[in-house]
Amino acid sequence: MVEDMNVEVNVYKVGDLVRGKVVKVEDKQVLVDIEGSKQSGLIPISELSSLHIEKTSDAVSVGDEITAKVKKVEEGENEDEGLLILSKKAVDADRAWEELEKKFESGEAFDVVVKDIVKGGLVADVGVRGFIPASFVETHFVEDFSDYKGRTLKVKVVELDREKNRVILSHRAVLEQEQEEKRKQAFQNIKAGQVLEGTVRRIADFGVFVDIGGFDGLVHISQLSHARVAHPSEVVQEGETVKVKVLSVSEESGRISLSIKEALPGPWEGISEKLALGDVVTGKVKRLVPFGAFVEIFPGVEGLVHISQISNKHIGTPHEVLKEGDEVKAKVLEVNEADRRISLSMRELMGETSVEEDYSQYTKPAESTGFQLGEVIGEQLKKLK
Repeated sequence: MVEDMNVEVNVYKVGDLVRGKVVKVEDKQVLVDIEGSKQSGLIPISELSSLHIEKTSDAVSVGDEITAKVKKVEEGENEDEGLLILSKKAVDADRAWEELEKKFESGEAFDVVVKDIVKGGLVADVGVRGFIPASFVETHFVEDFSDYKGRTLKVKVVELDREKNRVILSHRAVLEQEQEEKRKQAFQNIKAGQVLEGTVRRIADFGVFVDIGGFDGLVHISQLSHARVAHPSEVVQEGETVKVKVLSVSEESGRISLSIKEALPGPWEGISEKLALGDVVTGKVKRLVPFGAFVEIFPGVEGLVHISQISNKHIGTPHEVLKEGDEVKAKVLEVNEADRRISLSMRELMGETSVEEDYSQYTKPAESTGFQLGEVIGEQLKKLK
């Protein structure tokens, strides 16, 4: 067969780009059949990838079509038969830098696969070595990154320096953007008065933060329960699912005020079904006022013991008999759910006292002098004579 002498045969030199097919994969190098040339191509393992690889098969396989840059020409017997030393990573890097610069300018988020875990963060192959510092991986602290290798993360380019071959990526920036979008959506959709379901994320002394769909709202300690709460941990735990009522939404300050208390049935709701006239209840004295004592008989429900119903003896002020915090028993005299009023009596649970006993509190027995009254008067009359 006579070779067609009109077929153009390419002769490549240093810096040229060549296309070819991988025909052999060895431990430390790869052989490439170059299109349109009699020259052979060889890619050393160090020129296959921007990342460190242990064997060439980690980067390419037989049959792969690749583009590479000529790094060196080893001459053969004829000019068109020399061996070309190629670099795949140089071409990948050139393309990568162009793409990375576009992504950096636009702020585009894109997927990368974590190739390695190193001190201080993660490494990804983006055509060049991309580094994700530990503080840029998540929005929260991560102690152990061992399970991140092989994972796909969506990242943004946050720093780029081609001269220093420096590419800094951030997964946290993507998460923060998503959270911000959720926050904006939340402010558009959440209205005061809505009752929502959320998850307790954090507990502080002054209240709890509840996630209501990608955004945290604050339940102040005063809005946790109808009863007095000393610390939020008495009512809720982190991770607990709760119902909350939206009290206010302020997009300017970025705050949503919530209430667990307002999402619960009111303490007075159905109180007339819980209490009947004549019932005997036990409660704690919450407040003392000049006209009586307020006694809490259910969480958030107080009844009044009028001063006239505190004792079966006359008293000037409730403080003579009671103090705040005392536990007392009382009889129900009246229940008015509509007006949130309960009248109680402690006196009706006490025994009756005699007139003499009742009167004795106003008198004190005279001290004995050893003389009869008549004798004292007689002596005084004698002195007058």
